Amino acid sequence: MMSDAIKNFPKQFSYKPVIELTKRLKKFSHYYVIGMGGSHLAADLALIWNPKLPLTIVSDYGLPSRVTKKDLVIASSYSGNTEEIIDGLKIALKKKIPVVVIAIGGKLIALSKKHNLPYIQLPNTGIQPRCALGFSLRALLKIVRDERGLRESAKLTKTLVATKYEKAGQTLASKLTGKVPVIYSSQNNLAIAYNWKIKLNETGKIPAFYNVLPELNHNEMNGFDVQPTTKQLCDKFHFIFLKDKKDHARVQKRMSILEQLYRQRGLPVEIVELRGKTAFEKMFSSLVLADWTAVYLAKHYGLESEQVPMVEKFKKLMNS
Repeated sequence: MMSDAIKNFPKQFSYKPVIELTKRLKKFSHYYVIGMGGSHLAADLALIWNPKLPLTIVSDYGLPSRVTKKDLVIASSYSGNTEEIIDGLKIALKKKIPVVVIAIGGKLIALSKKHNLPYIQLPNTGIQPRCALGFSLRALLKIVRDERGLRESAKLTKTLVATKYEKAGQTLASKLTGKVPVIYSSQNNLAIAYNWKIKLNETGKIPAFYNVLPELNHNEMNGFDVQPTTKQLCDKFHFIFLKDKKDHARVQKRMSILEQLYRQRGLPVEIVELRGKTAFEKMFSSLVLADWTAVYLAKHYGLESEQVPMVEKFKKLMNS
C-alpha cells in the first residue's frame, strides 16, 4: 500500500549502496544522469543539496553530443527496463563512454553484467519508482563520491518521521478537492515543486502543474488576472506556494506580492513553508507532505493511489 511506503520511507536513508566492479570507476570531470520519471528525481534533489555537483540530467533518448570519454554516464532506471535509458546506454557503449548503472534489475543490470560495467543494484522492495527516492539518492551520492551527502542523508532515518505530516496532508487534500493544483517555488527549489506535481499526478491521479519565480511573474501570472469572461476558467485552480526563508530576498518579496494579487482576485492560495535543519530535511519533509496529500486526494476521488495503469497501458502500446 502507498501509505505503508510513505511510513517506511525514512528507512531508505539507512541503505548502504555498493558499487559492483567499482575498480573500473575513476574520477570524472562531469556526470550525466540519464533517467525518466522517478528515476531522475534523485538527481534533481542532489543538485539542491549541492548545486556545485558536476551533474547534468538527461531525460530523453540518446546522449548529448557534448558527452565525452572524460565523463561518466549514470544510467538510472528503477525497473531497469526503461527504453530511453537502455538507448542511451547502448550509445555510450558504442562510443566507449564510461557508464555505471542504477537499477533493481531488468535489462540494465543484465547489460551491466554482459559488458562488465559497474552497477548498483537497488533493493527490490516492491514500491513504485517515485517512492524509492531515498534509495536512488544514496546510490547517486555514492557514485559521485559525495561522502558528506551520504552522512547527512543517513540522519533522516532518525530525524524524518513520516507520520508527522499525515494530518496536514489530509487537510490540504480536502482543500484541493475539486481543484487543479499549481505549485510555485523559487528557481532554486524547482525540483521540489516538480516532485510535488509528479506525486499529485501519479499518486493523486489528478492534473497538476508547477512553475517557478521570478520567471512566472513575467508571463504565467497574467493568465490569472481574473476577468468576468475568464473567471470560469480560473475557478478550477488552487495554488500552493512553497516558501523558503533562504530564497533570494527579492524572490520572497515577489512571492508575497503574488499571493496578495491572487487572493484579491479570488484565487485560493496555500502556503507551505520549507522547514528543516538541513537541506535534506527541508526537501524531504515537504515531499512526504506531498505524498500524504496525494494519497488522500486519491481517496477523495475513489481512486487507487499506488499503481499507474495509464503508464503501463502506454508502455504496452509502445511495444505493440
